[in-house]
Amino acid sequence: MANTQGPQGTNDPAGSTQMFRAFVDEGTPQASRPAPAPAGPRLGLILGVVAAVAIVAAVAWLALK
Repeated sequence: MANTQGPQGTNDPAGSTQMFRAFVDEGTPQASRPAPAPAGPRLGLILGVVAAVAIVAAVAWLALK
């Protein structure tokens, strides 16, 4: 259990230390979750760029033909 008193044994009048510790303790389980893989949006971006380059190349080829 966390020590809720300061180094000299005085209480924190505003309670900010206790609130901060509660916030940190509350966020601990979330940090243990694995992060979602960013491959989905990155794959879509790569495919979009490839498609755009292919369209521009096809338009340029048709214009120069």
